[in-house]
Amino acid sequence: MNKKNNCHNIIILGGGTAGWMTANLMAAHWQAQMAANQVSITLIESPTIGVIGVGEGSTPQLKTFFDKIGVQEQDWMPACNATYKNGILFKNWSGRNEFPSYFHPFTSIIDAHTAPAFVHNTQYKRQGYDVDSTVDRFFLAATLAKQQKAPIGNENFPFDISYGYHFDAVLLGKYLGKVAVKKGVKHIKATVTKVSLAEYGNIEQLILASDQQISGDLFIDCTGFASILLQKTLKVPFISFKDNLFNDSAVTIATPHVKGEKLNSQTISTAMKYGWAWDIPLINRTGNGYVYSSNFCSPEQAEAELREKLGLTNTNIEANHLKMKVGRVEKHWHKNCVAIGLSQGFIEPLEATALHFVQETIEGFIDAYSTANFTNAFTSDKKSESCQNQFNQKMNARFDGIRDYIVAHYRLSNRDDTEYWRKNSENPNISNNLKKIVQCWLKGEDLNKALIQPDMVSFYPPVSWHAILAGYGVFPETNNKLAMNAQAQKYDLVHIDQFIKRSALNFTDHKLFLKK
Repeated sequence: MNKKNNCHNIIILGGGTAGWMTANLMAAHWQAQMAANQVSITLIESPTIGVIGVGEGSTPQLKTFFDKIGVQEQDWMPACNATYKNGILFKNWSGRNEFPSYFHPFTSIIDAHTAPAFVHNTQYKRQGYDVDSTVDRFFLAATLAKQQKAPIGNENFPFDISYGYHFDAVLLGKYLGKVAVKKGVKHIKATVTKVSLAEYGNIEQLILASDQQISGDLFIDCTGFASILLQKTLKVPFISFKDNLFNDSAVTIATPHVKGEKLNSQTISTAMKYGWAWDIPLINRTGNGYVYSSNFCSPEQAEAELREKLGLTNTNIEANHLKMKVGRVEKHWHKNCVAIGLSQGFIEPLEATALHFVQETIEGFIDAYSTANFTNAFTSDKKSESCQNQFNQKMNARFDGIRDYIVAHYRLSNRDDTEYWRKNSENPNISNNLKKIVQCWLKGEDLNKALIQPDMVSFYPPVSWHAILAGYGVFPETNNKLAMNAQAQKYDLVHIDQFIKRSALNFTDHKLFLKK
């Protein structure tokens, strides 16, 4: 491969959060090579294509991203109106009257004192014992969210708590762009009009509207749902998840934060007639959205239902409508192109996994690409092919595994108030792994053991599966409650209540903490 000055040129097409996260992680990883002019990273973004900017929540993994690129919370969070996230409160999803809501926590080391009791009680509950298996009772994160506290303990509290963030996605993309440029990433604002291929099908050049030609060795597709490089140019097939997940549309409305009100430290997901609505608290506003299926609901109906929920029926606050392309590509890395972000796939934002996928893909690709040794990464030798295949298999398995957890939210619901929910609860298009998980649960077997079996690979921890199944009230029907015994009552729940209550005293009100 011919390179000027023996420099390896990496071209990222598309900005936004995915593009700039890619640029920052690559610049951090190849910092020494960039300083020695062995690696060059260039990001090209169109000045006319806007950012979707809907993904405004994260999992705890995002904290490790900022740690890796050397950015502190006190620097990026104020710039992006960001807040903390202890987890997600799910309201009205179950359809079972005695289970109106449940909290999906981000688990931490502190939960080692209480989570075993939760898992124990769910197992005995499934066997017919009348024990408490309410998710919220067993996790500190649920109490912190309920009390609207930040997940950072005071200096005397010796445990770190896992947490995610809420943020303005547009501002985050811009902020990361500034950080990346300081790290030496070249930034070009231009529109690509043509993609030129080399003799063997690799991408060779991007032709800009100015007729400038940008040559590269590796091309990163961060062009969103359009997937200009991987899908449109290299013709990599897209595998739709529409038979598993019905939702394909969303409407969003931002509402200003009311002065004097406390600030939530959780995402709230509320089941609606034809999908679900999110409530994401930022410093200056609340992000609201309604994810729905256009096969059951028109955009006008969805907007009207969201406005009614928000009490905005008589206001002129603008709504934004968008379409979602739910599924994944067949190959995430093909020839000398890798897709990252929406261009590689998307599973609706129910569990805020979008940036999780971005980070996993970048880090996994950097490892595989380095193993294939740059210039040999696109040749047909067995080592390079093996690296590509292993990377693609890993990413496909991750998409499919997380899809199963999202599908469970719909398939396990007992709601029957609309045709949408009836079709979801009857949907036969679920994976064998998901079937095995539910069967194991209903049989009263040890779900922890089942999930670590080779044929039951799951990309959510066992506690998350226990949370959704218990939170929904998915328990075997029985007419006879078993007589309580010492083993069923192994854990002292009053002690657990006191432990969590006293632990929560070490945390500060969310809004006050952010002000500090």
